[in-house]
Amino acid sequence: MEKTSAAGQTGGAGGVSTWDAFLRADENWSRLKSSKAFEYDKTVLSAVQNGVPPPPQFVTDDGASGNPRCWEKLRKQAVDSTPLDYDVTICGGTLGIFIAMALQLKGHNVAVLEAGKLRGREQEWNISMKELLELVELGVLTEEDIDMAVKTEFSGCRAGFKNSEVTPLEGGYFDNGVGYECFTPNVLNLGISPSVLIENVSERFKAAGGVIFEGTPLKGIVVSESLGAALDVGEEKDPITSRLVLDCMGNASPISRQQRYGKQPDGICAVVGSCAGGFDAESNLLGDIIYTNSEIQDKGPNGQLQYFWEAFPVGIGRNGMEPGTSDVKTTYMFTYMDASEGRPSLSTLMDDYWKQLPIYQPSITDVETDLDVKRVLFAYFPTYKDSPLQPEYSRILAVGDASGIQSPLSFGGFGALTRHLERISGAITEALESDLLHKDDLGEINAYTPNLSAAWMFQKAMSVRMGQKVDPKFVNRLLATNFDVMDNMGEKTMMPFMQDVVRIDGLAGSLARSFVADPTFMPQIVLHVGIPTLVEWLGHVSMITLYTALHSLSPVLEPFVDNMENKKEKYLWKRRMEAWKFGSGNDYKFD
Repeated sequence: MEKTSAAGQTGGAGGVSTWDAFLRADENWSRLKSSKAFEYDKTVLSAVQNGVPPPPQFVTDDGASGNPRCWEKLRKQAVDSTPLDYDVTICGGTLGIFIAMALQLKGHNVAVLEAGKLRGREQEWNISMKELLELVELGVLTEEDIDMAVKTEFSGCRAGFKNSEVTPLEGGYFDNGVGYECFTPNVLNLGISPSVLIENVSERFKAAGGVIFEGTPLKGIVVSESLGAALDVGEEKDPITSRLVLDCMGNASPISRQQRYGKQPDGICAVVGSCAGGFDAESNLLGDIIYTNSEIQDKGPNGQLQYFWEAFPVGIGRNGMEPGTSDVKTTYMFTYMDASEGRPSLSTLMDDYWKQLPIYQPSITDVETDLDVKRVLFAYFPTYKDSPLQPEYSRILAVGDASGIQSPLSFGGFGALTRHLERISGAITEALESDLLHKDDLGEINAYTPNLSAAWMFQKAMSVRMGQKVDPKFVNRLLATNFDVMDNMGEKTMMPFMQDVVRIDGLAGSLARSFVADPTFMPQIVLHVGIPTLVEWLGHVSMITLYTALHSLSPVLEPFVDNMENKKEKYLWKRRMEAWKFGSGNDYKFD
């Protein structure tokens, strides 16, 4: 890692791969672990409460706080009846540029702020063609963009859960005593170049009248509910005013950090890995979407961890690169845990990754001599149960990873963006056209989605609490049984789940059949996750059932909603119907 080139580094997870960046990430992770949750009531006038200072005021609606130049510009534009600079300003361009393009196409005046240079990382994003085509339907991408950006294509991915490395593996968990593996076609089977995709969309966005401010770090935001928002971009630059601000700055957003002041994450997905050459080219044909080849690891004072693997071939299937000709592969090792102080450092996880990689990839015997490492990858993703995040201020809305809209099992936000972009861009357009920019109205865009909340149970089941002692085979037994059942139920069950969409038909069917397949395991599951968590989860499952039923009524309600004269009521009913659709997983389109 000390030899990793600093060239081509970008912001965001996977965008930096230098040794210094790794040390910074590890320091931040250590700082997060050592922090303690505390209560701070922002409605109380006292600044210091029980020795706790107030949160840093990155966003303020107090006219006596924030940058005076921002307030001055807002007031002057109001007095002069001058329009605000933009309808929408998007903070964070890596994923924000796609939202910006969708909104610009709807006729809004949109700007994108990016602290550095707006460019995609070198590391490929893995996604499915179905998800990319959703962006084509919106006009955000063209088919030519896809052809240019796709650098790797293979048939699909394996999922497997084994107590030891046995490949290939046949039969079920109780047949072979090891585990279960299956293959799902057309899932995360495209490797796309973010740099190509972002460059193409950026150029088309600017051609459509959009504006990109590169090298423009955001210093703070002031909000007037009646006048608009003004963004502080430094003393040497004029503040930017906007009717609406979208926070696309990811899970490290200073806006969401201010809002979640005093809160510890409810879960962590920690990821380490690399993109490297030196693997066996002839067998480098398929991906692994989620895979285990060991029992739960007892890390002593760091607790117990189940390690998962993910892998994707690089440089096959496109541009004349036939399958079996590339020895380059991206491999990740990840684990789910809480943010307790005793949890392992990223350095410890990285050491385990290098030690266990030869077991996972037998064509590698010595990682130091056999691998030509292109990039080293690392990140940790904090996740919160109160996702998607409700706005704390009017005229500001968190989208993408900043809102927590992605599954707590996932460590990539691009797939969630493609799923929700049509809904979010349409809702924002209605909010702008009807001037419904109060935090309560914007909060309807980030409404409660029970299937997202239900996914928390899965993360809980795949992690081990500090001090908890669990059968080392627990996670593999649980997942091998469930995937065996879902695989036998067919693609209509497996495909949505593999793309982080939970539906009641697949969930209820797989749970019932899993219980039949392994009835004596249920008490262990209840003991592992805890009764309070199970009760909470059953509540979310009940709401998925209710939302599914309510969504079936939407075709009847739509004509009445479309003819409503009250703009606010019409807006709210549309958001309710969207919540029913997406919260029940009925947005998933089967081929």
